[in-house]
Amino acid sequence: MKTAISIPDSTYESAEELAKRLSISRSELYTKAISAYIKEHRGDRVTEILNEIYDTGSSSIDSDIQKLQFASLAKDEW
Repeated sequence: MKTAISIPDSTYESAEELAKRLSISRSELYTKAISAYIKEHRGDRVTEILNEIYDTGSSSIDSDIQKLQFASLAKDEW
């Protein structure tokens, strides 16, 4: 897919230097950079949804459930 984008001259020049140093094409460099950025932000929406869920619900544990959880723990010496 061909696309046209506008970037600052300094970013373009830095990208050109890096592509040369890595012996890869400009297209490959941009593809790798965008892919890494997408991967880095992939979980953002999941975190946002979980935050919405936990903001609306109670964070307390029912006392009966708490007792059952405690009873299920091994009786180890500490």
